[in-house]
Amino acid sequence: MPMNRAHRKLCSSEEWAQTTKDRILPWALEHVELGADVLEIGPGYGANLRVLVERVEHLTAAEIDAETARLLQSRWGDRAAVLHADGAELPLPDASLHSVVCFTMLHHVPTTAHQDRIFAEAFRVLRPGGTFAGSDSQPSFRFRVLHFRDTMNTLDPATLPARLERAGFTDATVDLHPESGGLRFRARRA
Repeated sequence: MPMNRAHRKLCSSEEWAQTTKDRILPWALEHVELGADVLEIGPGYGANLRVLVERVEHLTAAEIDAETARLLQSRWGDRAAVLHADGAELPLPDASLHSVVCFTMLHHVPTTAHQDRIFAEAFRVLRPGGTFAGSDSQPSFRFRVLHFRDTMNTLDPATLPARLERAGFTDATVDLHPESGGLRFRARRA
């Protein structure tokens, strides 16, 4: 997992789980209809997964780190399908999901090209009319300190809509949070 020790400690904490439940997910998914079959790319330690599993009929989680995928399987495998998989190479059929989501993880993807492959895979596995939605952090002093010797490849809000459209999406939008400075995005498969 491309995170330093302090970052892993924060992301596996109950405090972070509560923050995602109370602040990140409500804003990131505001007015988003998830549908019955949902994929979360990059669930990490499961802070978002534990909320999503209560909201959708069938949840699949694709985690790139083998140890973390095993942890998620042991905690949530009875309620979600947990895959040890890269979001850029999903072992899922074409057009099989109502929505694909990812939260506060794309900045851990080391290159823009790899992020673009994740966008293309999200598009591939979505059903026509499906939604790709999520959120991520933007650079700040505190954010940079947390990512010392850590992977940090933040999304540029100005170029993200065009990148999503190159992956095949329509109606791509990006909003910045007025307080936290984080971003959320939404796009659709026509």
